Amino acid sequence: MRAGTIARTAPLAVLLLLGGCISFGPKAPPTLFDLTAENPAPAGAGQSGTLASALVVEVPDAPLELNVTRIPVQIDASNLAYVENAGWVERPARLFHRLLAETIRARGSRLVLESEPGTGASEVLSGRLLAMGFDAPSNSAVVRFDAMRATRGGQVQVRRFEVVQGASAKPEVLGPALNRAANDVARQVAEWVG
Repeated sequence: MRAGTIARTAPLAVLLLLGGCISFGPKAPPTLFDLTAENPAPAGAGQSGTLASALVVEVPDAPLELNVTRIPVQIDASNLAYVENAGWVERPARLFHRLLAETIRARGSRLVLESEPGTGASEVLSGRLLAMGFDAPSNSAVVRFDAMRATRGGQVQVRRFEVVQGASAKPEVLGPALNRAANDVARQVAEWVG
């Protein structure tokens, strides 16, 4: 082998050897949770209307314990932990935002837009996702959402939605229970906004 060839391939060999040592972030947990709509809008379904008649669904605010991709476990009134070996595929507020918009859209009664504030629509649905995790004292998956509905005319309505579903902290049980609870909350909100 010529010296020039060895000089060119040596850095590649070192890079290949180090490939197993390089990490670009924390290792993903073995189980990742997602929220999927139980009754999504059918393929090919369309919506149309004016911005003035649209409902804009904003990403809800969330407390710090939900502003991560870990699943919170409420130990008691003042202690919090996280489920081992499981996490969300994305922050729960964004997952719930998409589920909520899809659930309202599937009803087919109005034009639904997923957007950030300031679009000029006549009605905006926002709120705060207060809980989406496991409650240890009651052995339950809990989803709690404070919804706020505001119109361009200045009328504001607020309402709390909550679903508590029996579960355990085992990922194979908790993931489906959280999905069912989130779908139930989204369905209730969809009925409320019409």
